[in-house]
Amino acid sequence: MDTVNTHGSVGGVRLTEARPREAPILENLMQLYTHDFSEWWAGTPRGDLDAAGRFENYPLAPYWVRPSWSALFIWRNDALAGFSLINDQTHSGQPANRSVAEFFILRKYRRQGVGQIAAEHIFSSHPGSWEVAVARKNVQAERFWGKTIRNCGRATHIRELDLQGPEWNGPVFRFEWIEP
Repeated sequence: MDTVNTHGSVGGVRLTEARPREAPILENLMQLYTHDFSEWWAGTPRGDLDAAGRFENYPLAPYWVRPSWSALFIWRNDALAGFSLINDQTHSGQPANRSVAEFFILRKYRRQGVGQIAAEHIFSSHPGSWEVAVARKNVQAERFWGKTIRNCGRATHIRELDLQGPEWNGPVFRFEWIEP
């Protein structure tokens, strides 16, 4: 796998920036991510498989060309453990330097600190204002983000908004990430 901009390793966790030619790898991971999410879409057409047995492709093209947008692979030792998509769009409508658009850790690496270390790597790469929106039904993710943001020691001005509308339904964490 050819990657650029490797972020330092802590606890065997490191991040690498995905390149456009690695989009198929990210698309494969997105299938697993969508599968996890599909349990909350029961009773809706969202999350249905196509005739080839795949979920709808995620719009990744902007992550290769837009400033402030990036796709990252998350590694545990030498194994691919997940991904994150970062952009500058917010669900709250309030400005932020960066936003966690998507974040996924394979089930076998969950509850081992991989996600927390990866999130802290991501935030540390871009000190400033951040937003993380969590789907209301994803209670585990809400606990993860609340704990990660509040316990890291580098997040200040933490606010949790509760949005309920057609554009977004769920908690939104907003905070400032400070440099050490």
